[in-house]
Amino acid sequence: MNIFNLQELQRLVIFLGRRLFQSVFVLFGLSILIFLLSRVLPGDPARTALGARAPEETVQRLREHMRLDEPLIEQYRFWLFNALQGDLGDSLVSRRPVVDDVRDFLPATMELVLLSGLISAVGGITLGTLSARHKDTWVDNIVRVLSYLGVVIPAFIVAIFLLLLFASNLPINLGFTEFELDWFPSIGRLSSGVERPPTVTGMFTIDALLAGQFATFLDALHHLILPAIALSLGSMAQEARITRSTMSDNLTKDYIAAERALGIPERTVMGRFLLKPSLIPTVSIFGLDFAANISNAFLVEIIFNWPGISRYASRAMLRKDLNAIAAVVLILGVTFIFANILVDLVVGILDPRIRLRGARSD
Repeated sequence: MNIFNLQELQRLVIFLGRRLFQSVFVLFGLSILIFLLSRVLPGDPARTALGARAPEETVQRLREHMRLDEPLIEQYRFWLFNALQGDLGDSLVSRRPVVDDVRDFLPATMELVLLSGLISAVGGITLGTLSARHKDTWVDNIVRVLSYLGVVIPAFIVAIFLLLLFASNLPINLGFTEFELDWFPSIGRLSSGVERPPTVTGMFTIDALLAGQFATFLDALHHLILPAIALSLGSMAQEARITRSTMSDNLTKDYIAAERALGIPERTVMGRFLLKPSLIPTVSIFGLDFAANISNAFLVEIIFNWPGISRYASRAMLRKDLNAIAAVVLILGVTFIFANILVDLVVGILDPRIRLRGARSD
């Protein structure tokens, strides 16, 4: 049976068109907000960029070049006109076009966030299902305790712990024995001497596979594992709790009792009839967590010396790099918008009733 018939496919296209049209106004409002916020930050960006010892004449020329001496409405009009043409200005820190900086730094963060999202989705759904299936047993209690710990412990604490435990030469002393777990690299995206793959997407693992460089792929994946785990644990714990709660509620529904009464195997009941509707809240949370991890990654990137957009954004904030700040926040806004649209589509696939309600509302 097809997931969508022709009529539903038409309504899906209309839905996507409406959401994209609404997104234009959201991005416009976001652009105004981030522009105003970047302009009201304390300090003089021209003076910050040139240093305290720079002559006032030089600083004034930079202010004029950045149009900081013009009214805010004129500054915004000039910035928006250039942004619509793909020109987000020059970075005061790197002295390069911000678009070039984003092109260099964003793929590293996306690679990290994609792997962390995969870990959190697989781990969260698996643990939540396991906990619900063995509700009120020792298995359920262990998963619940671990999920609470995953929610309350910040990602940077987990990152430091993993770094010290699995990526340092520090000996671990248990009293009766001493050993080292130097299993993973501690910094960077590739080991010294490993050939960098040709740039296609900017993500080393994908580019290495496309180029057939399997040794490079394994090395890049080896560098990804620890920061991805550190970034994913909070999301994994949240998704495990939500999956467990939803599945536990659905276990009491009449249709589950009816399927069991018909003699359907428990594995089929759990996997086919219970898991699919129980994933709707999990998918909603996952979409938001995935987008949020781009901004949440900055401390993890600093700890592992990961050259991503989050670390670039934190440096831009400290240096009051207006163009870089505006570009990064705009990227985060676009990510959240498209994550929400994708979540709505997946939820509609998981629950046909939502598609029917959407069809009637049209």
